[in-house]
Amino acid sequence: MGSLLVDDIGELVTNVAGTGDGSPLGLRRDAAVLIEDGRVAWVGPARYAPAADRRIDAQGGAVLPGFVDSHAHLVFAGDRAAEFAARMAGEPYTGGGIRTTVGATRAATDGQLRDTVRRLVGEAMRQGTTTIETKSGYGLTVADEARSLRIAAEVTGETTFLGAHVVPAEYAGRPDDYVGLVCGPMLAAAAPYARWVDVFCEQGAFDADHARAILTVGQAAGLGVRLHANQLGPGPGVRLGVELGAASVDHCTHLSDADVDALAGSPTVATLLPGAEFSTRSPYPDARRLLDAGVTVALATDCNPGSSYTSSMPFCVALAVREMRMTPAEAVWAATAGGARALRRDDVGVLRSGARADLIVLDAPSHLHLAYRPGVPLIRQVLHNGVPQCRS
Repeated sequence: MGSLLVDDIGELVTNVAGTGDGSPLGLRRDAAVLIEDGRVAWVGPARYAPAADRRIDAQGGAVLPGFVDSHAHLVFAGDRAAEFAARMAGEPYTGGGIRTTVGATRAATDGQLRDTVRRLVGEAMRQGTTTIETKSGYGLTVADEARSLRIAAEVTGETTFLGAHVVPAEYAGRPDDYVGLVCGPMLAAAAPYARWVDVFCEQGAFDADHARAILTVGQAAGLGVRLHANQLGPGPGVRLGVELGAASVDHCTHLSDADVDALAGSPTVATLLPGAEFSTRSPYPDARRLLDAGVTVALATDCNPGSSYTSSMPFCVALAVREMRMTPAEAVWAATAGGARALRRDDVGVLRSGARADLIVLDAPSHLHLAYRPGVPLIRQVLHNGVPQCRS
């Protein structure tokens, strides 16, 4: 592969503390990045850059770590555009449309599911996402959950078993029986393809006792814990996640002071998903409240066919700045280093020696333009493991 030098960088976002810029982004000016064997080998002033076999001229554009999307649902079939239109006309979001996608996903072939996953991963990559997590949760049978994760594992190592998304129709009125299936045969079939276990802990889905049972069994099987929590209303999910040492609790729209205090005193990341609030006309989480309390915040797309059908991390950055009271620097950090924290990764979301050479070149001089110019395709080039992936 040889060495590759990225230079003529207008602004380099490293997410490495100690550069003296006063922001969480570790900004450097007039910098260069040397890549060898898919890793960052050197970062420093351009005038001291080592020789390299090849060169990428950033043309004065900003260079950032690739986005880390730590919450997505990419394995599905079907379309719920009509549901979106109904919400825009005033119908409330309750999560009930998940079962519609379950029916379509069960009926789909492996090839159809694989095509959807690869299409969405490619779409996300073109918008700067170089690490993506994805969940099962639209199969809800032993065979369908296992195949969903097997297909997801073809494109990412960040796969999450979400058999506890909703109780499927055939188990209506028998949630204990379904939880028994999830904790037993379904987990056994899914675990070989999963890194994480997750539960939709909300009224109308799974209560705290069911969530605790599923997550505890998942932990015993060697899976890390994630949790959908406090999206539709107040509830026990956030504090349960903190108690179980979850890497991340996701949504966090309706939080009590006790929830915020629990997060602030723990390493659990609060992953905010503004695309869901946009698509459901729901109140946005108050990121400022979390940040001021010292909580680690990540941003992710929640890409799914019902409540947030976007794969665009730049869109989520812009929403976070406009609607959730984050500064542009905080939002970019949350979409890169924050996402890495939510996945308990230290090799992505950062540009330093030894990190994976995942980076994006903007057609803009500063990270500020991601929020300043919403909806504009600013990603000029994407490198994944040091290999150029796409170029506008």
